[in-house]
Amino acid sequence: MRSNLPSQPPSREEGGDGTVSRTVPPSHSVLSEATREAIVALKTKYPKVQSAILDALRLAQDEIGYVPTEASAEVAALLGVSPHHVHSLATFYTMFFTQPVGTAIVEVCDNLSCALWGSRRVLARLEQELGITVGETTPDGSVTLLRTIECLAACGGAPALRVNTTYHEKMTDEKITELVQELRKTT
Repeated sequence: MRSNLPSQPPSREEGGDGTVSRTVPPSHSVLSEATREAIVALKTKYPKVQSAILDALRLAQDEIGYVPTEASAEVAALLGVSPHHVHSLATFYTMFFTQPVGTAIVEVCDNLSCALWGSRRVLARLEQELGITVGETTPDGSVTLLRTIECLAACGGAPALRVNTTYHEKMTDEKITELVQELRKTT
């Protein structure tokens, strides 16, 4: 039986505070040198290095567009923490994507106010206009209809949705058509 594991285990030195010291050779890096330096600099920003993990994951995602396993392992190595811990945070928080996503990420509110005002209709119309279903990305990689979200805190503008960080409220079929046309132009 052939193993894909390296013949030698990675070097590991545990510190008294539970951190693990590892190095990732720059030739195997998925992050740019600037991002690597910014992540290392985070170690001095917080009293405990574990507090820097979310910021480091954000930096990695900002550069790559998502956080692949290789990036979370590199973040762990740069911060000197467990790769398993970093990966568990990357998969726990919905703000991090572990698979490629589109440039525009659409989330539709499905809480009570939005549901009563037609969030299911909004979602169906988006699926029709984009030609994808929830969880999918358009073939050109421009738009991901990511998910329904429990609450956008936009009850007064129901039904509401969010594209990246921009809220769109009181969505009608016409507004959805305009939004999709705009997304196709700008992404």
